[in-house]
Amino acid sequence: MIRVIAGIYKGKRLRKVPSPLVRPMPDKLKSALFNILRDEVRGTAILDGFAGTGSIGIEALSRGASRAVFIEHFAPAVRILKHNLAKCGAEAGARVIFEEFNRGVIRLGKEKARFHIIFLDPPYRLIDERNPLKVLKKRDVLSPGGLIVLRHHFKTRFEAKYFERVRQVTLGDDTLSFYKSAESAIADG
Repeated sequence: MIRVIAGIYKGKRLRKVPSPLVRPMPDKLKSALFNILRDEVRGTAILDGFAGTGSIGIEALSRGASRAVFIEHFAPAVRILKHNLAKCGAEAGARVIFEEFNRGVIRLGKEKARFHIIFLDPPYRLIDERNPLKVLKKRDVLSPGGLIVLRHHFKTRFEAKYFERVRQVTLGDDTLSFYKSAESAIADG
């Protein structure tokens, strides 16, 4: 069962995608993520990349994010994501882009969209094949001082380039790595 943990949609149950290709974030890991983000979510724009069920973006909207953009290319997941948004009544603050991640980010870059928090939950094997952060840097979609959160398998050794890891949290097999642009990380330090 996937549910919204806190905020205005607290307790809403979200539908799962009936496919092993989509792995929803466990409540314990989602709780840890939002405990770390705390007040950074309220009033900000969120990008939920590789969105799946949309549970991260919906949780952010529930906790006061001004808007959330979801990028997902798996058609069954897009249907479930739209259903979950409707079930929560969160459509007004949401936009769903039904495209491959890089193409979706390119589109957002052309629109001059910027996000304070970008959450990425790609298939684990994708991280071994390519760097999903590269397109974010090239298309300049992270707001100054913004944060990228990447979920990956704890054994994955990921070289971020362009961004500096500022925090890492591991629970079970999952790791959340937090990145800021190298310029922001230096300014914060």
